[in-house]
Amino acid sequence: MLSKYLDIKPEVARAIAEGKAVVALESTIISHGMPYPQNVKTALEVEAIIRANGAIPATIAILGGRLKVGLTEEEVEYLGKAPSVVKTSRRDIPFIVAKGIDGATTVATTMILAAMAGIKVFATGGIGGVHRGAQETYDVSADLQELAQTNVAVVCAGAKSILDIGLTLEYLETHGVPVVGYQTDELPAFYTRKSGFGVDYRVDTPVELATALKAKWDLGLNGGMVITNPIPEAYEMNPELINKAIEAAVKEAEEKGIKGKESTPFLLAKVKELTGGESLDSNIQLVFNNAKLAAKVAVELQKL
Repeated sequence: MLSKYLDIKPEVARAIAEGKAVVALESTIISHGMPYPQNVKTALEVEAIIRANGAIPATIAILGGRLKVGLTEEEVEYLGKAPSVVKTSRRDIPFIVAKGIDGATTVATTMILAAMAGIKVFATGGIGGVHRGAQETYDVSADLQELAQTNVAVVCAGAKSILDIGLTLEYLETHGVPVVGYQTDELPAFYTRKSGFGVDYRVDTPVELATALKAKWDLGLNGGMVITNPIPEAYEMNPELINKAIEAAVKEAEEKGIKGKESTPFLLAKVKELTGGESLDSNIQLVFNNAKLAAKVAVELQKL
């Protein structure tokens, strides 16, 4: 049934069939996260980092209504330039497929398609979460619900610092999603290594992470795991500077009435503008760092 909708790149399908390590990658970062040509260059570099660390990359997107697990270089290039790619969450998938149009996958959708293909580990920048002011707006990212039910581990640099991190952690706890710090006791906040919030467990090696994942899923405990990996110190931003920029961006979004799926791209672009592009450089480096760790975890998971 799935083959009617799903195309798995031959190299990725072979790796899955042979029990090799595969790492899923999202495509929103290509279509909505960065300007061209930086977006395409970054996406291809991330794939190269995953290969260098012993795993096969599978960038995920929807092209012409087909669910794609693993993109060719030409498809990445196309996605980086295409003007009207829809930012696609769980609710959007059937309509993007039915209309035969292009969709870039969020964390939630990437998890869904990775799980369909049998991929267990996914690297991204940061997860979505509970937005600031959610007490009034109920604005909670679908990423969190997906983490509660889909068996894919997500390696990220914490929750995007444009979110309400405390409420995001509360939501994940309620839904039984472990939040793990890789070599850290404190949750990283995307652009910075510290957030003021703790993690559920600190884990210091990829082997330990893989062992915990295997135990979780062997026991039938459905849902993902958030593996937080702090941005390398050399690329960390000044917390005061970034928080000021975020507060200004959040205020402007409120004044302009920007909400829902438009809010994250708006806030990230605004923060980039307010930090003179520094936030984009940090964003790229943390994605590279997450790709490296995800590949190592995927390799250890396959050994088990």
